[in-house]
Amino acid sequence: MKIFNLFFFLIFISQGITSQNLNSRNDSVRADVSLIILGTVQDGGSPHIGCSKSCCAGLFEEPDRNRKVVSLGVVDALNDAKYLFEATPDISFQMKALAQRSTSPQQEVPDGIFLTHAHIGHYTGLMYLGKEAMGAKGVKVFAMPEMKSFLENNGPWDQLVSNGNIMITPIGKEEEISLSSHLKVIPLQVPHRDEYSETVGYRITGPNKTALFIPDINKWHKWERDIKAEIGKADYAFLDATFYDAAEINNRDISEIPHPFIIESMSLFKDLSADEKKKIYFIHMNHTNPALDVNSEQYSRILEKGFNVARIYDEFRL
Repeated sequence: MKIFNLFFFLIFISQGITSQNLNSRNDSVRADVSLIILGTVQDGGSPHIGCSKSCCAGLFEEPDRNRKVVSLGVVDALNDAKYLFEATPDISFQMKALAQRSTSPQQEVPDGIFLTHAHIGHYTGLMYLGKEAMGAKGVKVFAMPEMKSFLENNGPWDQLVSNGNIMITPIGKEEEISLSSHLKVIPLQVPHRDEYSETVGYRITGPNKTALFIPDINKWHKWERDIKAEIGKADYAFLDATFYDAAEINNRDISEIPHPFIIESMSLFKDLSADEKKKIYFIHMNHTNPALDVNSEQYSRILEKGFNVARIYDEFRL
């Protein structure tokens, strides 16, 4: 009888362990739909080309393998599908990492790639799908109208289209993209430096939870939407954190910098409830951003104020 009771006690404990804290940094439990952080760094990467500052000291000789350009992955285990958000210069590593966390690790090509805009860290990874590298066939790429036109009418990207390496699926502002009955994506257009294409973020909705992904935006107050209201609609918010403050960029007027500084965002969000603050994960950090260093005072300050800093390979249930 004692053995019998012990057996069920162990089952109970093991169920508690596997069902709790699904969003922990080292959790191995696979949800039906999960989101994975595949990169957190701004377009130029870290170490940054031409950088001689202390932030890059030593990284050229001994690179930090976890410093990858900003990207998210979504795994839909129910439909054996996986999606990549952004095609970065680190796409080779990111595709493999996404595949390894999916139900088909032997198949590295994602079922779709969602692009936000035409800045180098967000789409140039597409080049590796071409004949000089992977020679992929018909990879579905979701792109807004100007982004689609840019790829179709400028080399070398047009070659990816003409050779059939990629197939562009047009998407529209605030139009729902239904990937399955329990996974939907909505592009949200945001103000940014739109030299070659418009810029969007995404609302990604799984069967249970929703994520907001806005890696690039000029300033929160320049958006037609209320960012605090958008955070309220989401369970996780991965938000532009390119720079921590003005000191980082030689004390230039922060009103002239087309990104919301982390200190600005924390000030804007200071009156949110503790639960709302916990939704926020700062992402897309410049190589100079001290928040990249988990041992920095700035990193600790962000956590003390109730916010989070996105870290590579964090997983979240959707």
